[in-house]
Amino acid sequence: MRILITGGSGFIGSFLSEKLVTDGHEVLCLDNLFTGNKENVAHLLDKNNFSFINHDIIDPFYFDGKIDQIYNLACPASPIHYQQNPVRTIKANTIGVINMLGLARAHGAKILQASTSEVYGDPEVSPQKENYRGSVNTIGPRACYDEGKRCAETLFFDYKRMHGMNIKVIRIFNTYGPKMALDDGRVMSNFIIQALKNENITIYGDGSQTRSFCYISDLVDGMVKMMNSDFSGPINLGNPNEMTIKSLAEMIIKKLNSKSKLIFMNLPEDDPKQRCPDISLAKSKLNWEPKVSLEEGLDYISDFFKKKLENIE
Repeated sequence: MRILITGGSGFIGSFLSEKLVTDGHEVLCLDNLFTGNKENVAHLLDKNNFSFINHDIIDPFYFDGKIDQIYNLACPASPIHYQQNPVRTIKANTIGVINMLGLARAHGAKILQASTSEVYGDPEVSPQKENYRGSVNTIGPRACYDEGKRCAETLFFDYKRMHGMNIKVIRIFNTYGPKMALDDGRVMSNFIIQALKNENITIYGDGSQTRSFCYISDLVDGMVKMMNSDFSGPINLGNPNEMTIKSLAEMIIKKLNSKSKLIFMNLPEDDPKQRCPDISLAKSKLNWEPKVSLEEGLDYISDFFKKKLENIE
């Protein structure tokens, strides 16, 4: 099959690209390199079944050959990056999504939207099920991403209703692994880098807020299963093992034998107090659940960041 991946050289997209190339598919990797990095797919560039195309999905994309599947991952996912140009973030999730849905319709292709747990906002229930409609501040600093992704889901289901398209919507919870950017700004990369440098670990709030962390290979496995299923979604993909941010910091300090100390700062506006997926639907519809433990995953990502920092020094 010929498969288009938007955001294909980003953290998640590069792992998905590698899996699909390895599985023998022809992969078109579309990325404007705003947060993606061509180094993430450098080992694929000489493969006959992989092509890199520098393109922003806010602009229409045309392709002469047949496209069978589209994974739409193109959108900055870290608050630092998506708040840098909030209007552009919204455009990626509206104009860009419309462009990709139009492309999928023209080619008769299946299309998967990488949505997010952020559609649940600062949830009033936990764990979050797919039928929970969320508690989102439409005018806050995170709204460009939260509301953008909610609108993207709306567009997908409207195209399904209007045109009978074969759509898939996944809601991705916190994911981590090698190839995360050093300036990613998310909790896992921040804590590990600070611990490796023996710097103070910065916790926003009192550290009682919760998250759950899914290793990248588990997520990609779930994405492929969803694309090849008969289910449209939405469906949660994440690790249901919930923990506090403070516990994560202490775990990383211990694992890396770091001299870092914890410091506490004000919690950013609209930062969710709890985040944990109910994955019952993924288990029943996709026969999917995470396999990599946090202990194991931390070893992989710590080794990656250690080598990255050594190369910089």
